[in-house]
Formats: sequence, C-alpha cells, structure tokens
Amino acid sequence: EFAIRLLHSFSKYENQYLTKIGTMTTEQISRKAVVLISGGLDSATCLAIATAQNYKCYAMSFDYGQRSRSELNAANKVVERAGVVEHKIITLDMAAIGGSALTDSAIAIPEQESAGIPVTYVPARNTVFLAYALAWAEVLGADAIFIGVNARDYSGYPDCRPEYITAYQRLIDLATKTGVEGGSIKLETPLINLSKAEIIKTGKRLNVDYALTVS
Repeated sequence: EFAIRLLHSFSKYENQYLTKIGTMTTEQISRKAVVLISGGLDSATCLAIATAQNYKCYAMSFDYGQRSRSELNAANKVVERAGVVEHKIITLDMAAIGGSALTDSAIAIPEQESAGIPVTYVPARNTVFLAYALAWAEVLGADAIFIGVNARDYSGYPDCRPEYITAYQRLIDLATKTGVEGGSIKLETPLINLSKAEIIKTGKRLNVDYALTVS
C-alpha cells in the first residue's frame, strides 16, 4: 500500500513537472523576432543567436539603392540556409537622397579609414530600417527585433552606439500600440559590445557559414 501511494505521489509531481516543461516549451516556440539581415557577417551571426534563443525568425533586408548588389545576394543565401519563417526585401530609394558613398556614385568609396564620420555613413539608415522592422514586428505580434550593430567597431557611425539603441527602445515603448497597451518589443543588440574576433567566434560556435556573407 505504501508503495502504491508513493507511486501515485511520484506520478502526480511528474505530471506537474511535465506540464510545466510543456508550457515553457510552448512559450519559447511561440516567440517571434524580426531580424535585420544585410548579408554581412554581423547580421548573419545575429540571426544565428536569435535562432539559438528559440525565436521564430522573420528576416528583413533592404534594397535601398546601394551600389553593391552582393549584399542582397548574400542575404538571400544566409536566410535560406537558416530556414527563417519568412524573408521580406523592402525596396527603398535612399539613393535619391544621396549623401553617402554607398548610394551616390559621385562620392568615391574611401580605400582607408578617416577621422570622424565616414562618407560611407548612409544618413538615418538604421533609423529607417528599424522603423520598417518595428512596423512588421507589431503586425506579427513579435517579441523582439534583432540588429547587428557594434559599438566597439562602429567605424564612426552614430546609429551604432549604445545611446542610440537606448533612445530607439524608448521610441518603441512610446510610439507603438504594443507599448501603449502594456506590451513590449525588445530591441536586441547581442553584438554591441563584442570585438570582431568575438563575433566570429560566437558565429562559429553556432555553425554560421561565413562563406555565404560579404563584409
């Protein structure tokens, strides 16, 4: 009789444990993230990190008038290998605005680094990209947006700094239906404090195929 009671007691707690695990697994599987993919090694690593954290990943890339088409080709290869839920390519004409060597053929791409903000800075690019990512995140009911900005090797770009990310998170909280109704969309920047060597080491551990990327 004691053995039977013990068995029933064990079964009760086992069922509670399995129910809890099942609930946790369901919650983890249901999490969604929009991941910005440029085709470079940083964004490819970012996607691998989001996937490893059990997010259902929705990739977003931009055909924004960049002079090099290799980025988009690489982005397609990266997301295809990763097996994302969906990949959107948004067409923008930032070349019409100009102001960057990456979009304006009249501005030469520098062969070496220079002091200050470089001519390869595309005015407000990350702000524009994140606005689109945020809009899609709201539509999807996503929990996070991943972007591969890096402050240790940010090359003078003002929209790769921690202060910028903090400010944009505040904007997300204030300017969205999700935020106003008490929800949250977290702006995730897992690479922001890593060196390039640490980023590659992380990606290798997560089986990122850097041969598919361009940098």
